[in-house]
Amino acid sequence: MRTMCAAKLVQYVIVNGEIAKSWPKGALIAQCCHAVAAVGHLYASDPDTVEYFKDLDNMHKVVLEAPDAGKLVSLGEVLQQNDVKHKVWVEQPENLPTCIALKPYPKEEVQKYMKKFKLLS
Repeated sequence: MRTMCAAKLVQYVIVNGEIAKSWPKGALIAQCCHAVAAVGHLYASDPDTVEYFKDLDNMHKVVLEAPDAGKLVSLGEVLQQNDVKHKVWVEQPENLPTCIALKPYPKEEVQKYMKKFKLLS
């Protein structure tokens, strides 16, 4: 098991760009909060997650934008195929994929999956 300084860990959140442009900011932020809370709970005992939460004042998150729900779902499939731990948040009852949150990872382990997405603005 590797030891990792929490400052070197990053948590990626990828938002469905269609809703980012059309939903109220508060609703969008709530979706991200749901996904981050869920992935934190699902992988609470993961060594990187444990390390990440040891230094709450220095957590590092990167929020990216997928162009649409299709690209978000495709990313989720790629992450699943490569055993990258994450949670796709699907808003109900609309059954609309709104965002994906990865558990905290060393940046170099997951950055390759994130390169095609731009920062959410």
